[in-house]
Amino acid sequence: MLKHSDIWQAIDRLAAQNELSASGLARRAGLDPTTFNKSKRTTSEGKLRWPSTESISKVLEATASSFSEFVSLIDSDQAKGSMQRIPVIGYAQAGAQGFFDDAGYPAGSGWDELQFPHVGDPHAYALEISGDSMEPVYRDGDIVVVSPSTSLRRGDRVVVKTTGGEVMAKQLLRSTANRIELQSINPAHPLRTLTPGEIAWMARIVWASQ
Repeated sequence: MLKHSDIWQAIDRLAAQNELSASGLARRAGLDPTTFNKSKRTTSEGKLRWPSTESISKVLEATASSFSEFVSLIDSDQAKGSMQRIPVIGYAQAGAQGFFDDAGYPAGSGWDELQFPHVGDPHAYALEISGDSMEPVYRDGDIVVVSPSTSLRRGDRVVVKTTGGEVMAKQLLRSTANRIELQSINPAHPLRTLTPGEIAWMARIVWASQ
């Protein structure tokens, strides 16, 4: 017998296979971006809400997947053992107050989630790019997976949040006790030099969906 959680898990896995978040999968299928959000999977009264057959049909068409392939995603012990659920955070949320703790880890619950192979960091999260400030490397709608616990090295691509609330993707050129030099990914933006005191947190990008 199919369970409510099985169907939603299959949708999450289908999104991950296509390098999308659940909201990104909904958009690709021409659905409202919130259709598959975790908050939509139960009603305010706690009643289970199932995805409609129409929405499943649309995502299968949008990802060129068959129904049998979708069914195969419902139960896979191997997938369960090798995947982890990571929160997906919108670009605007990343710059707002209250969404991260002092260590740069996502705070709270109820995030959209992405099934992703284990990266060795339980605090890993995905950031959904919005706008064109990170082109041509990262474009609107791309997903980058960020690992706050991974050590940083010169040349790494990183997500940086300043104490002023600015969030940006850069390449780490140099890090000393007095200054941090960040190369812009978008060539239209200049080199940034910040003091350690100006940075709220900085985390390494370990995967991108291009």
